[in-house]
Amino acid sequence: MSTVAFHTLGCKVNHYETEAIWQLFKQQGYERVDFEAIADVYVINTCTVTNTGDKKSRQVIRRAIRKNPDAVICVTGCYAQTSPAEILAIPGVDIVVGTQDRVKMLEHIEQYKKERQPINAVGNIMKNRVYEELDVPAFTDRTRASLKIQEGCNNFCTFCIIPWARGLMRSRDPKEVIRQAQQLVDAGYKEIVLTGIHTGGYGEDMKDYNLAKLLRDLEAQVKGLKRLRISSIEASQITDEVIEVLDKSEVIVRHLHIPLQSGSNTVLKRMRRKYTMEFFAERINRLKEALPGLAVTSDVIVGFPGETEEEFMETYNFVKEHKFSELHVFPYSKRTGTPAARMENQIDEEVKNERVHRLIALSDQLAKEYASQFEGQVLEVIPEERYKEAPESGLYEGYTDNYLKLVFPASEDMVGKIVKVKITKAGYPYNEGQFVKVLDEIHEQEKAVI
Repeated sequence: MSTVAFHTLGCKVNHYETEAIWQLFKQQGYERVDFEAIADVYVINTCTVTNTGDKKSRQVIRRAIRKNPDAVICVTGCYAQTSPAEILAIPGVDIVVGTQDRVKMLEHIEQYKKERQPINAVGNIMKNRVYEELDVPAFTDRTRASLKIQEGCNNFCTFCIIPWARGLMRSRDPKEVIRQAQQLVDAGYKEIVLTGIHTGGYGEDMKDYNLAKLLRDLEAQVKGLKRLRISSIEASQITDEVIEVLDKSEVIVRHLHIPLQSGSNTVLKRMRRKYTMEFFAERINRLKEALPGLAVTSDVIVGFPGETEEEFMETYNFVKEHKFSELHVFPYSKRTGTPAARMENQIDEEVKNERVHRLIALSDQLAKEYASQFEGQVLEVIPEERYKEAPESGLYEGYTDNYLKLVFPASEDMVGKIVKVKITKAGYPYNEGQFVKVLDEIHEQEKAVI
């Protein structure tokens, strides 16, 4: 029996696609082994979002080649898409597949075994207008399932290489999305996270269909779905129709990740982001009216070329005023091949780091403030795993619907179920809670009484 080992770099979408590629190998009778083991085939799913992503990807590729020089080394993902020649120049790489036609990976492996000639199977991603169906019936993670609904991005922000790695916006057929959602719920998942490269853009390439309609259809048609989360959505994609669906929904959680990147209009313009602060503020206010207690998390890039202290403070004050519940803060890093990397007035690393620390301190403070309003409340949590810092303590960790991380006493049989937990002590990065009851069992008892 042939063995295959995987290593995934980068984002959630890559992790999802690695699981999908594994399904293809599984169907051909492969056995999956750990990446540190000796395998017949190594698949490295690469990332290219930053120059460091490229570098890390190259290190992992070399590690696989050293592990078993006789193995077939197959490189896929975003870095493979943008720089196939660079990867094939690494001695020992046999096959390069980009971010499309992954279905043909096994054919390439068979061909390579016969001919022993390196294969470059990377095509022009910009010409692709069709969503590539890759099925993932189950995940190694037992508690929440990702469901990819879209591929590519049309935005071309000046700091970002991703449209060149992933191509333009392509939406998955809604019937396929609903079919796979049902498959995941039937496999026991209580929570589904809709994910993609530009998730909120779903349906922009379709006639008379959009994200709001997909959300409505998932809720109406997927039997047994308990929680639906959107991994990320742009402010410009939060239409009145989306707000209305969120307002009426029983399954969409009270948490949205809305990337801000900057709270200064002048910086946003240089980034080529398609909104103003005024627009962003108006959308957030509308959302919070519709969904009291909503958690809004976000991404911010600090030290974008030309960012003045005043522009940084505009971001700082915007974040403070709108009380985001948590931020991911990144110092701007040059991505070769993007317009921002060629801009004048690159910011000094020390200035960048100092601003990053100020914003992270604010984020920590806001996260504590957000959590504290739920102290004493009973919320629904899906226990995920033993509490990492003290695995022997009998404590487990999991997330509430509004994305508070909770640590509380539980047992192995509760993992993946929805349980009610009272927040006894709010905090950050995690809150402490006491277990109240398992929800699934309550429903069973109610049925029995009836």
